Amino acid sequence: MSDPTYIEPQPLDVNPSGKAALLIEALPWLKAFNGRTIVIKFGGNAMIDENLVSAFADDIAFLRFAGIHPVVVHGGGPQISAMLDRLGIVSEFRGGYRVTTPETMDVVRMVLTGQISRDIVSNINRHGALASGLSGEDARLFEGRVRHAVVDGDEVDLGLVGDVVGVNPEGVMAELAAGRIPVVSSIALDVDVQGRSLNVNADAAAAALAVALGAAKLVILTNVAGLYRDWPDRDSLISEVGVEELRQLMPSLDTGMIPKMTACLDAVAGGVPKAAVIDGRDEHSLLFELFTNGGSGTEVTA
Repeated sequence: MSDPTYIEPQPLDVNPSGKAALLIEALPWLKAFNGRTIVIKFGGNAMIDENLVSAFADDIAFLRFAGIHPVVVHGGGPQISAMLDRLGIVSEFRGGYRVTTPETMDVVRMVLTGQISRDIVSNINRHGALASGLSGEDARLFEGRVRHAVVDGDEVDLGLVGDVVGVNPEGVMAELAAGRIPVVSSIALDVDVQGRSLNVNADAAAAALAVALGAAKLVILTNVAGLYRDWPDRDSLISEVGVEELRQLMPSLDTGMIPKMTACLDAVAGGVPKAAVIDGRDEHSLLFELFTNGGSGTEVTA
């Protein structure tokens, strides 16, 4: 009987010397990242496309077998919205934020931990018993505090929406020490109200975890090729940017990119050597970012 975990490799449309060149190009990066932790935030269109989820899982398994310690952090906005619609729960938005009622928070927990996390874990585990799911609530992995937004000069109540204010990474570290790949959902425990959970931004959660773990790199998958200096001019894609230049660019960024680039800034400022935003719509963009000289998105450095 054949091994059920074996997946027949698909041939690349590259001549033999080209394949060898790709492998040799990856060598210094394999050496640099060997034994190190890399935190990857998984989100965007990649999470709702079965082929992209499968390709992402292949990439994560590749990292693990290459001697790297990947940690996956995920959100799930589109899936949460779909479930709320299915249940007939109306979403209210204030200042661009979804107001998270206790009823909505129950759905957030159900979708993130009960659906998305399990799907990612099961896809990775096609390659063996490698991954395990964790909630940000487990062992107080993420601690949060309620966020209030200002709309038209007035502070508004967003309900159970929070910011990460603390990280207790011991649970993740234990999984890594056991040789497993932690897959973490972006939920935090409220530091001010015992037993209450908060919905936190997955980009920010990934950055905070990368800092706490002393990760070698943070990689954020999104729905664009990277950061553009003059959007929508597609020729203005920035391949590398320092933190000072990025701070100057922040006021001009599209609102959807601000939390992602803020997460990169926070990670690098917290001691993570590099952070990158890449296009999760491209299969294996993670491997191109980590193991090729050109990368695949925008890298933020100190």
